[in-house]
Amino acid sequence: MNLKALFLNCTLKYPPEVSNTRAFIEKAESIFKDLQVQTEVLRLSDYSIKFGTSSDEKNGDEWPTILDKIKAADIFIIATPIWRGDRSSIAKMVAERLDGILEEGNNENGQYPTYNKVAGVIVDGNEDGAKKAISSILFDFSEHGFTVPVNAFSYYVGEAGPGPSYIEAEGDTHEFTNNMLLTMAHNMIHVATLLKENPYPTNLKELEEKATQLSK
Repeated sequence: MNLKALFLNCTLKYPPEVSNTRAFIEKAESIFKDLQVQTEVLRLSDYSIKFGTSSDEKNGDEWPTILDKIKAADIFIIATPIWRGDRSSIAKMVAERLDGILEEGNNENGQYPTYNKVAGVIVDGNEDGAKKAISSILFDFSEHGFTVPVNAFSYYVGEAGPGPSYIEAEGDTHEFTNNMLLTMAHNMIHVATLLKENPYPTNLKELEEKATQLSK
């Protein structure tokens, strides 16, 4: 079965500046490719993305281009550095812009276009905050209609306190991080395959009507 994974690089750096997050993505990509999954990486600082909560804020907003690629992927991964102990502002903006799909339920059952897609997160940095960023992003995924498989995350932060980042610290040789990447990839591919063969039967339109009756 052909699967496609999309990585969003939420680095705050602009090309051609070297991105540690990109280096981490490349390690993850190699694992997915070994498992016969097609990959694509988008560096969001390359795009003009407006603040907002809709799928298209107009006036040159390039988020619709990103969203089309998310909708076309089977596996969606946000990659973010840690800043001020949490995910980057770009990663937070992705969550805000994904709110727009909540208004895009299909006519048949009301499911969002993110239903039957799996999502995960990788985080890099040189100080604490990885688990806080991961928990926030995974919750957003669930609310936005993605399926989050078990252990769908990996991170690298090195030793406690500011220090070398992923590239300088040779994070690609860190056994704990690589073990999480392998587990993440295998679980995400497994669930993505299951969902392509057996999509959610949930009818959100019917449930909304039942909720209205229950609430009277």
